Amino acid sequence: MKSRIIALALFISTAAGVALYPAYQSAGTLIQPAVDPVTINLPPVDPQTNERPRVEVVFVLDTTGSMGGLIQTAREKIWSIATTMASAQPAPDIHMGLVAYRDRGDSYVTRVVDLSDDLDSVYASLMDFRAEGGGDGPESVNQALHDALHKISWSQDRQAYQVVFLVGDAPPHMDYQDDIKYPETLAAATARGIAVNTIQCGHNGSAKQDWERIAGLGHGRYFQVEQAGGAVAIATPFDEKLARLSAMLDATRLYYGTDEEKAKQRLKLDASDKLHAASSVESRARRAAFNVSASGASNFLGDGELVDDVTSGRIELSGIDRDSLPEPLQAMAPVEQEALISETAARRDTLRREVQELAEQRSAYLEKKVDELGGARDSLDHKIYSAVREQAGKLGLHYEADAPDY
Repeated sequence: MKSRIIALALFISTAAGVALYPAYQSAGTLIQPAVDPVTINLPPVDPQTNERPRVEVVFVLDTTGSMGGLIQTAREKIWSIATTMASAQPAPDIHMGLVAYRDRGDSYVTRVVDLSDDLDSVYASLMDFRAEGGGDGPESVNQALHDALHKISWSQDRQAYQVVFLVGDAPPHMDYQDDIKYPETLAAATARGIAVNTIQCGHNGSAKQDWERIAGLGHGRYFQVEQAGGAVAIATPFDEKLARLSAMLDATRLYYGTDEEKAKQRLKLDASDKLHAASSVESRARRAAFNVSASGASNFLGDGELVDDVTSGRIELSGIDRDSLPEPLQAMAPVEQEALISETAARRDTLRREVQELAEQRSAYLEKKVDELGGARDSLDHKIYSAVREQAGKLGLHYEADAPDY
């Protein structure tokens, strides 16, 4: 028995080593809306079920040639935005989606990534976006907003904080005869309780007029940032180790289920592998901080994670069909399986505590650095946080910090 446990421990250690390898490679004024924001006062948590409140956020992102800097900023900051949203009380379940848009005649008009609590997979899609096309003025903003409303699987939960951030630098085409114009789309969004905020990149005067109007009709906020996004980008002495620990945490995941379920789990693992291989050390550090938050558990674990399901008591190991178990466990005796799961759970708890401690040190370091620079109220980070804090607060989500997570 002991030899089998050691063999599987070596298997997990090897997986951790593979996951770790990439880790060693290594702006404007906030404008008040033209109309009063929608106020919906609903309780944030069902006291009977103790369900978390839900946050659904969709970024509608111009991906034409002039937006390369902002797309890179989005890749770097998506995890800190998620961590900021996770800092609410009570801690919410966070779902994100994306709508990339260009214009007619480009390689695509829109590409939609549906809402999901698997932020790794959403991030993997964001990594594939490239800034290309455009260059001729207005873009297909009307189509992008329409798809954000009608091709995204928004929940029917009227207690959820549902929000769109439209990000771009060019005005919408208003001359396409077969377009559904944004005032109609925004009226439908308002009726469903979905707020629409706008982030204008650069200083295009025509875009400013439309972006302000969209925010007003969408009961959201307008703000302007520099072309590259104007986000806080400060490396810390903790980033490298956090990135390594994040890969080690990922290597503790063991999935079970049907062949179909395992195929979906494989896609999640592929997304994690992709970000470890290709995203920056700083981005992986931010992801580590998010994954150990109360809201980050869904992204870290996904569905059908054996260690968590067994140790939490949600399932009995003896009740799982052998063929449904992770392949390394299928040839083991039950007592060996239980010993391995207990060992893996203990390792995971140790890693989580290390990540939490380092994440707190990283946050304090960044707070000090930002203060030394005179604050960051004009940054993309702070502007998004200001909008979220106000709008989510109307639904019972309370953000106590004066500044976002960086």
